[in-house]
Amino acid sequence: MQAHERQTVTSSARDPKDVVAVYVDMGTTNTRVWLTCGDPVVAHATELIGIRDSARDDGRAIRNALRELIARVRHEAQQHGEVCTPNYIVAAGMIGSNLGLEEVPHVQAPAGIDELAAAARWCRFMEVSDLPFLLVPGVRSGSANATVESMLQIDVMRGEETLCAGLLALGIIEPPATVLNLGSHWKAIELDRGGRIRSSVTTLSGELLHAVQTHTVLVGSLARERPERLSSRWVEAGMKEQRRSGLARALFCVRSLDLAHEGSPEDRLAFAVGVFIAADLHAFLARSVIGSQHTVALVGHSAISEAWQTALSQNKIAATLISKKQAETALLEALRRILVGALPALDNIQMETSAASTIVPARKEI
Repeated sequence: MQAHERQTVTSSARDPKDVVAVYVDMGTTNTRVWLTCGDPVVAHATELIGIRDSARDDGRAIRNALRELIARVRHEAQQHGEVCTPNYIVAAGMIGSNLGLEEVPHVQAPAGIDELAAAARWCRFMEVSDLPFLLVPGVRSGSANATVESMLQIDVMRGEETLCAGLLALGIIEPPATVLNLGSHWKAIELDRGGRIRSSVTTLSGELLHAVQTHTVLVGSLARERPERLSSRWVEAGMKEQRRSGLARALFCVRSLDLAHEGSPEDRLAFAVGVFIAADLHAFLARSVIGSQHTVALVGHSAISEAWQTALSQNKIAATLISKKQAETALLEALRRILVGALPALDNIQMETSAASTIVPARKEI
């Protein structure tokens, strides 16, 4: 399309199985892109770039990366001989934050897939792609006006709400349940009996663990890569030390263990993981987002998920492991359903194709 053209974009599919689209999931440090023709994924690309990079250059890096990733999956689909021309781009995660392409306000909990589809926003970003973008909102629990006194009940998410919706839609989990997502942030998400997000609690443990491994005095004491398995004995030792002396002191004990030649770098990493698990488990139990009343679904690195499963079992809390493939399939299913739910809003909308124009002005959130 030329920049001066004006056109009406109309929806071409109502059945999720017939939709041809590009899907984007942008996190703090990683961006994933898929192209699907109905159910099958015909192209996939990923890049170690995320919203953390946006703050450094006013978003130029993430726009360039998105343009390249989207072009790559469209080209790959053609190279494989797939007659698969996408009509839309659906994007979830931090791409809809104030550091992303366009800020889309969070929807208030309780919220499920219907609320997400209703609040999703159609946008144009011609410097990224000629296709229309559907940006999926995140979910907020607690008051919209944060104060020091009200912070305990306030939490936000962008991306995990879509994962939860997909896990429910595919029957991988049954409500009520808690989804514990172990990515850059560790987030416990409580789902009510109707399958809607009721509340959540987020910590920075994923980022802090990475920072401890790469930017502290403990760099030489810890394994740089995440092993396939973590020693349960060393995880438990880290949990015990955290309960005894607190998070910061327990982490410094890794240095003492190294100086005493106790354990391998992998063992000491398991100890550090245990420190973070103990701290977060205490917080999640205190807020009652995790408890014996319903099952916990663990999503994330297999070794850390297994360590969490063991820690939860010691508290008589049942936990199931969600595989990487299950999580990816669930995310794509939810994005496809949100797209179909949001297509009526796209019908007969006149869209100017000027660079970075949006259909509805975004309200900036604080």
